[in-house]
Amino acid sequence: MSLEAVREAAALVTAHGFEEAFSLPPGRALDICLNLQRAILEHRLGPGTKLSEDEVGEIYGASRTVVRAALQALAHSGLVAIERNRGAFVSRPTIREAHEVFEARALIEPRVARTAAQLMTDDDVARLKAHIDAEHVALHAGDMGKALSLSGLFHIAIADIAQQQIFARMVRSLISRSSLIIGLYWKRADTACESHSHHALIQAFADRDATQADELMKSHIVDLHSGLDLVEKPSQALPLAQVLGPR
Repeated sequence: MSLEAVREAAALVTAHGFEEAFSLPPGRALDICLNLQRAILEHRLGPGTKLSEDEVGEIYGASRTVVRAALQALAHSGLVAIERNRGAFVSRPTIREAHEVFEARALIEPRVARTAAQLMTDDDVARLKAHIDAEHVALHAGDMGKALSLSGLFHIAIADIAQQQIFARMVRSLISRSSLIIGLYWKRADTACESHSHHALIQAFADRDATQADELMKSHIVDLHSGLDLVEKPSQALPLAQVLGPR
C-alpha cells in the first residue's frame, strides 16, 4: 500500500469510527463535537482540561448554544464532565475506574473477536490491515496520539465486523474511556499500539480461527492493562487555541 493510500485509510477510519456514537444531527454542533472528540482521543486535550464555552466558540466561530450542545453530547459519551458552576472539563478517570474498564474489556472483547472471526470476509481483513498501516504512518511521523486513536478504532472495527450492536456500543464506550486512562497512566510508549498483537489477531481472522482470536484478544487486553502505571498524576493542559487551531 502506498503512503498516500495509507494516509487516506487513516482519514477514513478516523472519520467513521465514532461518529454514530452521537445523537446530534448533522451541523455545527456535531462538527465541533467530533473535533473535540478527536483532540481528546489523540491526547491533544488531556484529562482535566477546561473546555470554556466562550473559548471553544471563539475557536470554531460558533455560538454558546451550539458549543453547549456539543459539550453535552460529549458528556453523555463520558469524554467530558460538566460540573455545576464550574463548566466543562475533559473527564479524568480514577484508578478504580481504570481497572474496571480494562476488566470489562477483557470480558467483552474476546467474545467479540471470536464472533468476528466466524463472520470475517477478505474485505474485512483488508480493512483491519488498513488500520494497522495507518497506525504505522502515525508512529513513523512521531504522532503517538494519532496512533493511539487508530489503535482504539481497530478494536471498534472488530466489534462492527462481529455485527453485535449492543457489544459494539459497549466497546465504543470502553475504548473512549481507555483513551483517557492511557493518557493519564501509560508508562511505556507502545502501550496502546501493540502492533505485534494486532498483526497476530489479523492472522487469526484471516485463518477464521475463532478460538485463537478469542485467546489473542484476551492476552492483548491483559497486556494493555499491565502496561499502565496506575498512580495519580497531575494533569498538564495547553491553551485550547494552541491545541484546537489549524494543524
